[in-house]
Amino acid sequence: MQVEVYLDVLCPWCYIGKRRLAAALKGRDDVHVVWRSFELDPDGSPIPGLTAAQVIATYQNDTARASARVAHIQALGAAEGLELNLHQARPVNSFDAHRLIHLAATSGLADAVVERLLHGYHTKGRNIADPNVLQALGVEAGLDLARVGELLSGDAFTGEVRADERRATQRGIRGVPALVIDGAPPVSAVQEPAALASLLDRATRSTTLPRR
Repeated sequence: MQVEVYLDVLCPWCYIGKRRLAAALKGRDDVHVVWRSFELDPDGSPIPGLTAAQVIATYQNDTARASARVAHIQALGAAEGLELNLHQARPVNSFDAHRLIHLAATSGLADAVVERLLHGYHTKGRNIADPNVLQALGVEAGLDLARVGELLSGDAFTGEVRADERRATQRGIRGVPALVIDGAPPVSAVQEPAALASLLDRATRSTTLPRR
């Protein structure tokens, strides 16, 4: 079974969804996870500006509601063992981070790189548009230093990122994290682990039912 996960490193819900999906997949060896690119802000600057909490405040246009929203996201993250520092993380352009994930996929290290990127950005407040940061996180995840350097000095995997984004549009995906199980219509990946496990079980049964 192939499970495609559309995500953006900038999205705290994607970190929560990754944890919940991992819990749903526990004990299963019949699922191949593919991480797909989705940019929440394709025109974002590589230079950090407002914090994620401040960005939420600009959307809410209400200080109390914005604070409640931030606290809610942080509480859900904490329930999954995550420290989401929305007052420290500063949204930037995530395109090169997505290219790094695609490079990692060629070595079976995509999950490890996604984890390092999410933790680096949401917990440590690191600038995931900075080539030096991306290089450090990639190497921490097990990638070869020279390969990461070559990636960041060129345009490799640009086509793969764009292809993912076109596919997301075709599938009607407008937000992340989104889950596509064996090509079925996308669903939210922020569901509770039990709900995600149920979706996977139903997909498994549908592929094993005898044809009449």
